[in-house]
Amino acid sequence: MRAVLQRVRRGRVTIDGAEVGAIGKGLVILLGIGKDDDQETAVWVADKCAALRIFEDLDGKMNLSLAEVGGEVMVISQFTLYADTHKGRRPSFIEAASPDLAEPLVAAFAKRLRQQNLSVAEGVFGAQMLVEIENDGPVTVLLER
Repeated sequence: MRAVLQRVRRGRVTIDGAEVGAIGKGLVILLGIGKDDDQETAVWVADKCAALRIFEDLDGKMNLSLAEVGGEVMVISQFTLYADTHKGRRPSFIEAASPDLAEPLVAAFAKRLRQQNLSVAEGVFGAQMLVEIENDGPVTVLLER
């Protein structure tokens, strides 16, 4: 599983001009599911995302977690995080999970974040989405398991 965490001032996702999710201060998490991922992986990555201390404290140090700053989360499924570009000019996605495996794991990931009393918005799995990200810092972290 691969997660790109972007610390944001705000995030928004629309489909065909209609807003389907929006957050204020928090994290936009672009989530890629690999073909060998499972429920345990989804829980571990969700817990890690929630606990990462990447928000600034009063001294300006990245020392606070999402919950400690009252942040929100937007989860966007993104199979392209598994692009393999080693050969040729066209990316291969053979390491990405099939939709029937990936969709329930994205849902499990979001559910686990909600179980930690976090406000979670989501995109729509498999949809063509416009994701607006107002990156704060900018702070972008890659998490992989």
